[in-house]
Amino acid sequence: MDKNSSSRHPYRWIVLAVFFLITVIVEMHWLAFAPIARDVRNYYNVSANQVDLLSELFMGLFLVMCVPASYVIDKKGIRIGISIGAALTGIFGLLKGIYADSYTMIVVCQVFLAIGQPFLLNASTKVAVRWFPLNERATAVGIATLAQFVGIITVMMATPYMIRTEGSDVLDFPGMLMTYGVISIIGAILTLLLLRERPAGAAENAANDESFHFYKVLKELVKKPDIIKVLVLFFIGLGIFNSVSTCIDQLCEKKGLSVEETGLVGGMMLIAGILGAIILPAISDKMGKRKPFVILAMLFMAIGIAGLNFFSDYTLLLVSSGLLGFFLLGAGAPVGFQYSAEVAAPSPESTTQGLILLTGQVSGILFVLGINHAGIMPFMKIFIVLSIIAVALTLSLNESPLTKPSENS
Repeated sequence: MDKNSSSRHPYRWIVLAVFFLITVIVEMHWLAFAPIARDVRNYYNVSANQVDLLSELFMGLFLVMCVPASYVIDKKGIRIGISIGAALTGIFGLLKGIYADSYTMIVVCQVFLAIGQPFLLNASTKVAVRWFPLNERATAVGIATLAQFVGIITVMMATPYMIRTEGSDVLDFPGMLMTYGVISIIGAILTLLLLRERPAGAAENAANDESFHFYKVLKELVKKPDIIKVLVLFFIGLGIFNSVSTCIDQLCEKKGLSVEETGLVGGMMLIAGILGAIILPAISDKMGKRKPFVILAMLFMAIGIAGLNFFSDYTLLLVSSGLLGFFLLGAGAPVGFQYSAEVAAPSPESTTQGLILLTGQVSGILFVLGINHAGIMPFMKIFIVLSIIAVALTLSLNESPLTKPSENS
């Protein structure tokens, strides 16, 4: 990863903007049904497990598509890789709106949307290294990660209200899904039209991504102790986030909250995550430090999960959700991704990020299956223990070798 390969080309913000938009949209589709699980069961006359399947498909298919998506992004470039994800998001997002009354068709569309997701999520560090100088990359990855939170918070807070028709008890699922479908096709078209591979004139200075040997890279990555530690941290942290987001309705139902309050508890996590992703990566870039922010992320993840477990008061649940979001999502994800790319150098960025996300998807699936089998509350206690283990593990990390102040000037 050459720190001098990216200049401050003004078009970098256009590239980041369209990448941000299409990432928002695919994440909207991932959890569109999570905050309204009770209504989905009634509308489609399906079980709770069938509702969770609509979100679990994204985690399950990520296991299958993560490596191929990273391979395409690193070997063929961000324009081809991201365009594949954008096209699938646009086409099947719209089809989901057209066939909104069919649970079977919803499942089919979720499958193809889930296939497209890793072509987007695995590309953020690659976009940053292609278009941004080193001292802006954590900020760029933070903004790209912010897109995931914006997409999730949109559906967490908006969907419960979009399905309700004023003065009627009829649920407007077709209207809600068609709205998301139109947004999807517009976002896909903009991405395909405006995305560029790299700044003009930068090709001769860029690494030859087409020459790398993918499985050799994977073998080299797993030999690095800090990468192994990061994989464990993301297994815990991302797995907890994925499972809590998927099962947020189960948790809040146990606390006696309404569907609308559930959306706000989930939304608070994402609102705080947005603020954290704006503030914390920029401070990390300014300080030239990564490790302290990863430690903070794991520490406040433990505090937030403990609050969600032990509190039943609505206000305290909002506070706990906010702490979890601000630090775990605001620092753990964007700074953690950039830290991993720097520690793993010269390994390709998308391969590193894809491997990390893969571990979080595996744990997310396992945790959701465990929650559905044993119940949400026993697993919240397990999450507390795992969070404490993660805090201890962060203390043994080495600082990134690339984030010295003299190199960031």
